[in-house]
Amino acid sequence: MIRSVSSTMASRRLLSLRPNSRRPFSSSPLEGDVGPLSTRVHHGVMLGLAVMTPIYFILPDNVTDGALGKAFGMFMTLNITAHSHIGLNYVATDYVPKISKALLGPSRIAIAGLSGITLIGMSVICFSSPGGLKGAVKGVWNPLPEKKKD
Repeated sequence: MIRSVSSTMASRRLLSLRPNSRRPFSSSPLEGDVGPLSTRVHHGVMLGLAVMTPIYFILPDNVTDGALGKAFGMFMTLNITAHSHIGLNYVATDYVPKISKALLGPSRIAIAGLSGITLIGMSVICFSSPGGLKGAVKGVWNPLPEKKKD
């Protein structure tokens, strides 16, 4: 009986020492992996990307050119950026403290910068590249047409 009471108290003490992962929102916008809300967002975005990406690339070009294609491309851009931001914060939370706990803050700043650059870069591709995101990805496999020399 004494052992079960002491082990229960020890487990409660250990639970109180854990980082507060039950917070619904983070105290800083740089903490993209804190709380159950970010986990739900990450899983929802992951599911959305798994479903929407094949649909986007299977649709014919005449459907995805124009306003619908740009809107869908921007939706994909936002989802990819959110997915990578939250996922990289999970990686930073798991692995950066093993090197130095003081590096966790700067790593979150670097992740936020990388997420911002990703959002801006993919948005530029989405709106100014011929074919949007789909055209940029297809351009990796399709060579540029050669110009004839006169």
